Amino acid sequence: MNANLAEIAAIAQQKEAENQSFKAYLKSQPADDIDQLVQELDALVTPQVDCTACGNCCRSLMINVEPDEVTRLAAHLSRTEADVIDSYIETGVNNSMMVINRIPCHFLENSMCTIYEHRFAGCREFPGLHLPQFTNRLFSMMMHYGTCPIIFNVLEEMKVRLDFSADMPVT
Repeated sequence: MNANLAEIAAIAQQKEAENQSFKAYLKSQPADDIDQLVQELDALVTPQVDCTACGNCCRSLMINVEPDEVTRLAAHLSRTEADVIDSYIETGVNNSMMVINRIPCHFLENSMCTIYEHRFAGCREFPGLHLPQFTNRLFSMMMHYGTCPIIFNVLEEMKVRLDFSADMPVT
């Protein structure tokens, strides 16, 4: 398993074409089979990665925020909801959509989340390998392949398990 962020980024650049072929290959496979493999590999890889040694997701994700998350965060920070929104959240018309207003995240410090127990659902779910319909999220997975050791190692192991070759025909 590779957790070296510089190596992962370099390999990602080298494998751009291969990964586009792999993406097409995965879309041609039975979605349930791919979900099962991804979830199996996620259970193997994720415990081996120390996310606090990385924090790349906090440096690159645009996180949606729900009103109840603002309420919880405001209580945790001993601030008003309006103050939390003004300080940390970008809102749409009538607060209909809210996202963190800065990348990297305000709450990232030394590659660690300073509000970890109160973090947003989007943060809790990332990288989302446990969720169904993996092949519907391949754009996002490939986008984070070069920055997330979990995604990188799961996808590389998938290539091995599926006997993938970049010159394989897609059916």
